Amino acid sequence: MIDEKRKFQEVLNVGLEVTQIRDIDILLEKILTKARYLTNADAGSIYIKEDSSLLFRYTQNQTLQKLLPAGKKLIYSSFTVPVNNQSISGYVANTGQVLNIENVYDLTDSVPFHFDPSYDRLSGYRTQSVLCFPLKTNTGEVIGVLQLINATNREGHIVPFRADDEPFVVHFANNAAIAIERARMTRDIILRMIKMAELRDPKETGAHVNRVASYSLEIYEAWAHLRGMDKAEIDRNRDVLKMSAMLHDVGKVAISDLILKKPG
Repeated sequence: MIDEKRKFQEVLNVGLEVTQIRDIDILLEKILTKARYLTNADAGSIYIKEDSSLLFRYTQNQTLQKLLPAGKKLIYSSFTVPVNNQSISGYVANTGQVLNIENVYDLTDSVPFHFDPSYDRLSGYRTQSVLCFPLKTNTGEVIGVLQLINATNREGHIVPFRADDEPFVVHFANNAAIAIERARMTRDIILRMIKMAELRDPKETGAHVNRVASYSLEIYEAWAHLRGMDKAEIDRNRDVLKMSAMLHDVGKVAISDLILKKPG
């Protein structure tokens, strides 16, 4: 648990940290990690808004993570949630309001949203307290939702999220939303460059470069941990490596067809 003064300083520091990250996936990981730290949340997820849906983009769960061997990561499927009042995340995206729920299994018929327990049944995890808030840009546009799950006290017991934490996470969410918008623009620029390479070589696709970037990142992380590198340095290098790896074949744009398409 951290005191109010330190928490305020952490929010300011995080604002500076997230603005320096350019890759959207690494940024989402950093945002969720810091948000969980600020609220002492056991788990959490980030959704990014795309048209009239929320795309489930990233998740963390400390309880389930501890069950895995060292160095292994949680595997999860991506899915979409409609932006409407029927689900917790959809309601937050639709209304722009913060939801602080003591126990999702005790929701009454007086609220329009409901909790889907199927995710708990699949994972064997028990969701209880939830703090869900919108990621808003400077113009007030909701571009995503950050959902924190199961606040814990000093003894590790699940407790409700503190109402006093809400101003901190809202301020943090606003900074995060700005950083996400910037990172999405960076990713769009990279993908446009990749499209140019695709015109020259149809085998070069967005899925291919994403796989190369992901494999490069996993190999680097394993190598860096074996060498005992500092986590802050690893994080800085991951950001640069991810974008560099995605651009590994963009030089094809300037290569003559006589060479690039030569038989054999």
